[in-house]
Amino acid sequence: MSKKQTLSTTMRIVHRYLGFFLAGIMAVYALSGIILIFRDSGFLKQEKQIVKTVKPNASGEDLGRMLELRGFKAEREEGDIVYFKEGTYNKKTGEADYKKMELPAAIEKMNHLHKAKSGDPLFFLNVFFGLSLLFFVISSFWMFMPKTTIFKKGLYFTAAGVVLTLILLFV
Repeated sequence: MSKKQTLSTTMRIVHRYLGFFLAGIMAVYALSGIILIFRDSGFLKQEKQIVKTVKPNASGEDLGRMLELRGFKAEREEGDIVYFKEGTYNKKTGEADYKKMELPAAIEKMNHLHKAKSGDPLFFLNVFFGLSLLFFVISSFWMFMPKTTIFKKGLYFTAAGVVLTLILLFV
């Protein structure tokens, strides 16, 4: 004879096994999220020498965009050579020789998880992960009986988390 499962039991079971499944994904997201906090610093970045040929006679704005350098600004020009903070650009040949600070490839791939756009294959993982976290939020309320003290305290902690997040967002 089979026993009919309650919604509470079903939610607990799915919550448990989905949690185990997502533990590895959450670890990678957590580490890459922490690293992303320091993206405006040199933390873990390595200097890389780049020699790249782009369109000759490019304007300063175009050159910064083609070399993918934020805040690009030409410092001076001497003949066909344009000097900028990171290196040089030969207007005649289109050759740019510059240094760029980059994260190691493995960390850059991890960080790409947070930056994935809708056209990226990682988009599906991000949507799945986001929906799974939303399920965790909802299913956690089935972990304890509503009339218990621990459930009521849990609601206070939930409210405190929402309030703290709103304060940090708007202050």
